[in-house]
Amino acid sequence: MTLLRPLGRAARGSLTFLRRDKKAAAGSIILFVLLVITAFPNWFAPDDPAAEIYKPGVGLSFSHLLGTTSFGQDVFSQLIVGTRQSVLIALIVGFFCTVLSVGIGITAAYSGGLVDDSLSLFTDVVLVIPTFPLIIVITAYLKNASFWLIVLVLVVTGWSYGARQLRVQALSLRNRDYLLAAKARGESRWYVIGVELIPPMTSLIVANFLGAALYAVLAASALQFVGLGNINTESWGTMLYWAQNNEALATGLPLWALAPGIAIAVLGSALALLNYAFDEVSNPALRPVSSRALKKVGA
Repeated sequence: MTLLRPLGRAARGSLTFLRRDKKAAAGSIILFVLLVITAFPNWFAPDDPAAEIYKPGVGLSFSHLLGTTSFGQDVFSQLIVGTRQSVLIALIVGFFCTVLSVGIGITAAYSGGLVDDSLSLFTDVVLVIPTFPLIIVITAYLKNASFWLIVLVLVVTGWSYGARQLRVQALSLRNRDYLLAAKARGESRWYVIGVELIPPMTSLIVANFLGAALYAVLAASALQFVGLGNINTESWGTMLYWAQNNEALATGLPLWALAPGIAIAVLGSALALLNYAFDEVSNPALRPVSSRALKKVGA
C-alpha cells in the first residue's frame, strides 16, 4: 500500500490536468474514440473488410460511406477494422519503449559509476544509429514482418531517446533531500526508486510514452506502406499499400488512399496534443502565460 499511494496521487493529478488543459482534453477525446473502435470494431464496421462482394470503384453513397476499392471491398469497413492493429502497435510499442527507457535511464542515474557509464554508452550507441534505415534493413531481411515482429523492431530501435531524457531528469533529482533522507532511514533501493524517485517524474514518463507511441504509428505505417509488413492484414498502412499499388488517385478512388492517411494524421495529432500537454507539465518554460499573469507583469 505504501508503494501505491504516491502513484495514486500522481494519477489523480494527471486526471485533474487532463480536465484543465485544452490540448490534453482534445487529445484524450480523440484517443478515447479510437480506443473504443479498437476494442469493438465489429460494432462500427458494416461489412467484412476483405470481402470482394461489391461493385468495384463505387463512390460515396449511403451504402458505402467511403466508396469501394478496385477489388469491390468496402473502404469504410477496412478503415474501421484497420484501426485495431494501428492503435495496438502504438500502445504496445509505447509501453515497452517506456519500460526500457525507465529501467535503463533511471538505473543508470541512480547507480552511478561504472553502471552509469556502461548504460549511458549503450544508450548513446543506439541513439546515434539512423533509426528508420535500420528498421527498413531489418524488416526487409526478415520479409513479410508479422505484427509482433514489427513491434519488436520498433521497441528495439525506439527506447534510447526516452532513456537519455529520463537519465538526465533522474540525475537532477538523485541528491535531493527527500531521497537522501530515504536512504538514511535505511530504505531499500527499490523503495527509493519506486516511491521517491519515479513519482515526481510521472509527467515526463507519460510524455515519453506518448512520444514513443507517435513514433510507432508513423514508423509502422511507413513500413506497411512500402510493403515490408504483412500486406494481407488489415491496418491503415496496408490500406495505403494497396491503394498505391492500384493507383487509387489516378483511377478516381481518392478516398481509398486519403481515408487511412487522414486516420493516421488524426491518431498522430491526438498523441502529439497529449505529448505537448505533458511536456508543459515537466517543463514549466513551455507553459503558456495566462492573460492574468501578463496583467500582473504590466502592472
